[in-house]
Amino acid sequence: MALSDEPAAGGPEEEAEDETLAFGAALEAFGESAETRALLGRLREVHGGGAEREVALERFRVIMDKYQEQPHLLDPHLEWMMNLLLDIVQDQTSPASLVHLAFKFLYIITKVRGYKTFLRLFPHEVADVEPVLDLVTIQNPKDHEAWETRYMLLLWLSVTCLIPFDFSRLDGNLLTQPGQTRMSIMDRILQIAESYLIVSDKARDAAAVLVSRFITRPDVKQSKMAEFLDWSLCNLARSSFQTMQGVITMDGTLQALAQIFKHGKREDCLPYAATVLRCLDGCRLPESNQTLLRKLGVKLVQRLGLTFLKPKVAAWRYQRGCRSLAANLQLLTQGQSEQKQLILTEDDDDGDVPEGVERVIEQLLVGLKDKDTVVRWSAAKGIGRMAGRLPRALADDVVGSVLDCFSFQETDKAWHGGCLALAELGRRGLLLPSRLVDVVAVILKALTYDEKRGACSVGTNVRDAACYVCWAFARAYEPQELKPFVTAISSALVIAAVFDRDINCRRAASAAFQENVGRQGTFPHGIDILTTADYFAVGNRSNCFLVIRVIRELAAKALHNLAQQAPEFSATQVFPRLLSMTLSPDLHTRHGSILACAEVAYALYKLAAQENRPVTDHLDEQAVQGLKQIHQQLYDRQLYRGLGGQLMRQAVCVLIEKLSLSKMPFRGDTVIDGWQWLINDTLRHLHLISSHSRQQMKDAAVSALAALCSEYYMKEPGEADPAIQEELITQYLAELRNPEEMTRCGFSLALGALPGFLLKGRLQQVLTGLRAVTHTSPEDVSFAESRRDGLKAIARICQTVGVKAGAPDEAVCRENVSQIYCALLGCMDDYTTDSRGDVGTWVRKAAMTSLMDLTLLLARSQPELIEAHICERIMCCVAQQASEKIDRFRAHAASVFLTLLHFDSPPIPHVPHRGELEKLFPRSDVASVNWSAPSQAFPRITQLLGLPTYRYHVLLGLVVSLGGLTESTIRHSTQSLFEYMKGIQSDPQALGSFSGTLLQIFEDNLLNERVSVPLLKTLDHVLTHGCFDIFTTEEDHPFAVKLLALCKKEIKNSKDIQKLLSGIAVFCGMVQFPGDVRRQALLQLCLLLCHRFPLIRKTTASQVYETLLTYSDVVGADVLDEVVTVLSDTAWDAELAVVREQRNRLCDLLGVPRPQLVPQLTVEEGTTTVPPRCPETRKLLPPNGIAGEPDAASV
Repeated sequence: MALSDEPAAGGPEEEAEDETLAFGAALEAFGESAETRALLGRLREVHGGGAEREVALERFRVIMDKYQEQPHLLDPHLEWMMNLLLDIVQDQTSPASLVHLAFKFLYIITKVRGYKTFLRLFPHEVADVEPVLDLVTIQNPKDHEAWETRYMLLLWLSVTCLIPFDFSRLDGNLLTQPGQTRMSIMDRILQIAESYLIVSDKARDAAAVLVSRFITRPDVKQSKMAEFLDWSLCNLARSSFQTMQGVITMDGTLQALAQIFKHGKREDCLPYAATVLRCLDGCRLPESNQTLLRKLGVKLVQRLGLTFLKPKVAAWRYQRGCRSLAANLQLLTQGQSEQKQLILTEDDDDGDVPEGVERVIEQLLVGLKDKDTVVRWSAAKGIGRMAGRLPRALADDVVGSVLDCFSFQETDKAWHGGCLALAELGRRGLLLPSRLVDVVAVILKALTYDEKRGACSVGTNVRDAACYVCWAFARAYEPQELKPFVTAISSALVIAAVFDRDINCRRAASAAFQENVGRQGTFPHGIDILTTADYFAVGNRSNCFLVIRVIRELAAKALHNLAQQAPEFSATQVFPRLLSMTLSPDLHTRHGSILACAEVAYALYKLAAQENRPVTDHLDEQAVQGLKQIHQQLYDRQLYRGLGGQLMRQAVCVLIEKLSLSKMPFRGDTVIDGWQWLINDTLRHLHLISSHSRQQMKDAAVSALAALCSEYYMKEPGEADPAIQEELITQYLAELRNPEEMTRCGFSLALGALPGFLLKGRLQQVLTGLRAVTHTSPEDVSFAESRRDGLKAIARICQTVGVKAGAPDEAVCRENVSQIYCALLGCMDDYTTDSRGDVGTWVRKAAMTSLMDLTLLLARSQPELIEAHICERIMCCVAQQASEKIDRFRAHAASVFLTLLHFDSPPIPHVPHRGELEKLFPRSDVASVNWSAPSQAFPRITQLLGLPTYRYHVLLGLVVSLGGLTESTIRHSTQSLFEYMKGIQSDPQALGSFSGTLLQIFEDNLLNERVSVPLLKTLDHVLTHGCFDIFTTEEDHPFAVKLLALCKKEIKNSKDIQKLLSGIAVFCGMVQFPGDVRRQALLQLCLLLCHRFPLIRKTTASQVYETLLTYSDVVGADVLDEVVTVLSDTAWDAELAVVREQRNRLCDLLGVPRPQLVPQLTVEEGTTTVPPRCPETRKLLPPNGIAGEPDAASV
């Protein structure tokens, strides 16, 4: 049961609802026993080395952390693990670093299993006291690296304090030399404990445990308890929670006092309880902002209260006779229930309650209202413990005080604390059945508690705790005691389980309902409800709101479902109340009520339509008028403006849609003009709406327009009102030229949503306007979203008007289909990028979807309109997208491609290589292939390289993928391409066709950064892996010659580092081609050795070095050593003058002409002049070059 008091946030919960279910207790045994034994055995070897030591420690931590949820699985192995580690500690020869490492391992075990269980295994004989005490004494409290050692030693010392021998027997003769006295064991332990109670690390907690066990010993309490308590109270009095040291001191002292009053005998602690309570009152801990101090204060207060009261079991408490679930279910199957007579006896002791008890109860009640959950929870447990020792009348007064927390003047913290206290009282049998009437009433309110706090609301923790109370009551009371409240509790829990917006509350309510069904057996339809609304089913919000039963939008849809089950109640009771809430001053109430009105009205219409009756048979005239006035009332109050106006616009658009679909009798009414204004105004100002809600707003407005036009703008069946048609079409087409992108988006989709009768006679005009939106021009190149929505609109219009021969202004036909295809195919090359990334993908995806929809539409009606060249271009473009690098768009493209290929009603005509494609992509494999996974997609798509029609486009897509950034995409696309090229090595014609296609792609995309840089990387890969080795047998092979020329053009005067680095790799790969190509490639590399960028010079030298060692025939053996020496020993990032000298020396050794410095000519007033010699105006030129073509190495 979650007890978080943080307010629920809408966003993070969505993630929580979609998370996979945890497996819980999935482990059966400690499976790493052998590994752990080996790990502990190697500690002597690794304790000195930093890396090995950390690896061993981290590995042990990982192993132990697996058992955090099932620590009991470690129990059979704790003893041998502890013995291995204590052997190291007790070995006198163990270095300090090894001892500290052993204690770190012991601490990890303690953290997982808990010190109470693990400490029982520590040696605690009489002989262990002094060695452990000596070990603690030599520790340095300021050594922050060894705090685990001090923590474990203090716990170990606390165990030795349990031996039943008087410590004075261990002291022997305390006089060592005349005049000197040795400290006794008691004094040493007390001194150590007191010193560690004020340290800042975790040893403080262990010191508190040590004190509680030491001070409460029979031989210590008589002589040391008063002294220690006096020291503690002085520390508390001197310390302030305003300082860090004061907080630390108070923390340790409060822990120690709470432990002493918990473990000590009452008769030993009672004389000091009142004094401690007075000192605690003086500390004013409730005013501290330290949560831990307030919690410890509450813990100590309740321990003091329990000390005041005699330990006893209240004779008056409620006792449930049978707590066995199995026995309860057995009684139910027999149709019986256990009937027991409740006997309430009076208290045996009616003596006076000690004076301090009232103050303790008062402080605990204040703790119930603390701002932190841990403090409230501790106070609730204290209330339960104290009430169990009080007389019946006083305990009932405590219950009454707890019920006072449930006032609407109190904060949500008080409600939460009150729920926790009631659950604790009920669990202990201290909440008598006579009080259930009052308690159930407040719990029902707590189950729906929700308080608005600024922009959010609080109350999640209150509702969750109320569910916990219901859960506790199911276990505490007999069925006959809760029977009068079953209906109210069960209804409230079901509502919370399926309608609460917070996942924790829904799950808590489901768990409480399940507990009541099992324990009480009186909840109506309990098993049926649990089967549908179990703990895991209610975790998903959409499933919970919309599926389980027969946040506002989902709640409105739920009301739609409920209205169909109870139409009369919805029309007469629910609807009037919803209408009254549509003008609420609260924005969210207003928003939810308008949505609910829309959904309920539509649900009632659907019921009436089943009986061929109008919706007005369910809704009276007052309700219809109320619906009609909603828009005008909001407009008059200016509620469409500001941030809240976004919610109002969206809600009223939903209302317009649902009322239009419900055929409300508003034809010719002025409200239609108001609705149309709202839709137009919303679409026109979409750019003013926040980006996260813009799409939802746009969809709502477009849906409302479609429903409104279909219902109220048809003059005759199939005929539009000419005036309305002219006004709408003209206005919407004009808005397509709006300088705001979002306005274009909205009105594009609006045109696409118009019914067919409004498009009749204006189709060509509308399509022309939308084609203009999809066209990319310099001034709107960044308007990718408007192009996307324009494409969607074109496709939707085509679906709306259908196909009809010879009617270009009414339907798709031969006269306009080519223009439509041209617009759609033109957008397949949209690769626009901006700060958001590749926004062109939105356009390409919409284009693919639109092409598929149009082609399938034509295939069903008039397949002869699909021309061969159009079909070929569609299939090739989609195949290219299916081979590109973005996973989700690749998957979408593959889906479109396979849909067109396998469509058979009738088949798409003119699909190129249909037979081969059906063999490569059989229909049976369509569902099993995950095209978004590179490992599955690329091996299949590369098979299209063998089909000439598809080779160019598929290779273009593969090139972009292979030169991408994603490691998995690069790896699988590269492997698939190499596998294909390996298969064609023995086929010169296929290899020649492939190389020609590659060069054609290079030539077509010269200086196109999107393609050229990945293409250079692709060329580097294929050249390095010897894919064109067959061409190296021929000097100056045409492929190599053309490739060299294209590479030189691509990197000429380039300042793109990535392009230059890729170009260097390609030039190095081209060295393997003999003849003039090799000389030209070496010349280009020599030019790059004097590039203006030092990085380029260094990279060139490094790669040339590797290339010359790889291809041994490039230079003669007599100069190879000298060449590699120059390349490796020269500082290529030095000044150009120094580098140029070494570069020229390399040119001589490689047999390459030295590049020459040529002055750059300038023209002044028609006269050619030579400017002064300076490095910035000179160009490097090979001897056989031309002055205007300096190649790549401008300096």
